[in-house]
Formats: sequence, structure tokens, C-alpha cells
Amino acid sequence: MGNAFKSRVLVEGSGRGRALVLTEPLSLWGGLDPQTGEIIDRRHPQRGKTVTGRALIMTAGKGSSSASSILLEAIRAGTAPAAILLMEADAILALGAAVAREMYAKALPVVVIDADDYATLRDDQMIDISEDGTITVSDGE
Repeated sequence: MGNAFKSRVLVEGSGRGRALVLTEPLSLWGGLDPQTGEIIDRRHPQRGKTVTGRALIMTAGKGSSSASSILLEAIRAGTAPAAILLMEADAILALGAAVAREMYAKALPVVVIDADDYATLRDDQMIDISEDGTITVSDGE
């Protein structure tokens, strides 16, 4: 078992995936290819990484309201993250995930975690999020 902590749930759902910790916020509009799940923003430090099936972890969302439509399309295409963990609530990302739940019956949890918990997260840790927002972090399978 690993470390467990609570989050504030913006969009309910359960998810499991390896952590992808972004060193800078990402604007999905122009920054993520929803057909492949690849980060395509030429200026982003994690350019070329794929978010598909990952627990996407970043301090905050960035950019325009069109990010919700990019997330919605990635969910529809099966290239979206397994979950999104943020330090700051982002209504735009939450909107995309909430609409996908209604339109496609696919739940992508979006949660907010505090700075202390955020600081403990590293790439490739296994992240499990339960419906109630409990996050369990482990280094193994």
C-alpha cells in the first residue's frame, strides 16, 4: 500500500494511472493533440509526452475556455488522462470532464490537492483516485 490523502473533488469519478507531473501549466487548446494525447506545445517542457491513461498532475490549467472542448474530444477519442490532479481549481477543465460524463458516460475525475500533497508526487508513481476523492500513491503496480 502507499501514501493516501484526500482531495477536493471537482468532477467525480475513479481513475488509475501512472503520474505525469508537469513542471508548468498546460493549455490544452494548442497544447494537446486530442487525437493522440501528445503534448504538442513547442514551448512546454514536457512536449512530446503523452497524457493518455496517465494521472495528469499540474498546478493549474492555463489558457482559453476552448480547453474544455479539447479535453472533451480527448475523452471521446480515448486519448485523455485517467485523472487530472490540480493545486488550483480549474472550471474549464472540470467543464470538459463533466460534459464527457453526460455525453459519453465516461468519467474522468478532476480533483484539487493541497500544496503539501502535491509536493510529494513524482513521475511514474501509480495514482489511484476513488469516487470520494481519496488518492492513493504507490511506487509499484
